Amino acid sequence: MSTIKEFQLPAPSQPAQEAVDQNADFEVRSLDTMCVNESQLKHPWWYNLKYTAVGLFFGLAFVKAEIVSWYRIQEMFRLESFHMYGVIGTAVVIGALSVFLIKRLKIKSIYGEEILFHPKKFNKGQIIGGLIFGLGWAMTGACPGPLFAQIGTGALVITVTLVSAIAGTWVYGYFREKLPH
Repeated sequence: MSTIKEFQLPAPSQPAQEAVDQNADFEVRSLDTMCVNESQLKHPWWYNLKYTAVGLFFGLAFVKAEIVSWYRIQEMFRLESFHMYGVIGTAVVIGALSVFLIKRLKIKSIYGEEILFHPKKFNKGQIIGGLIFGLGWAMTGACPGPLFAQIGTGALVITVTLVSAIAGTWVYGYFREKLPH
């Protein structure tokens, strides 16, 4: 991981020091492409229940659209059906259109905060990670989003995939600084 050289400021005021800390924090975090759009607002824990509701809605939609079907995923990887490509393609188009509109219309978050998009640099680690992800998806018939919906439908064997995904995330976090980024 790259380091930032420390520098001395002549006794800045508290707000000025916070601004320097936030800028340095942004610079360090953006090197690893971590989330840099975190909200500065503090909410009670129950505010997060809305995300549970949205997750349940998407889980039901995934099940009804057969996105969590192992057979549909295998059809996709065998190039036997357009179903999954249509779903993924639709998601990409809607995502691109949404980002375009957010930038063009300067749309703010529901809390009134500015939404910022920072440029990302391409690196070979993305290719390696994508290949590993695709291989795991093809082998298990599960990707991180639908894992919980699959478990919710009674496919309890997917818990092995969930535990493996958590373990893989932990291993990545442990070796992160030694990996190509």
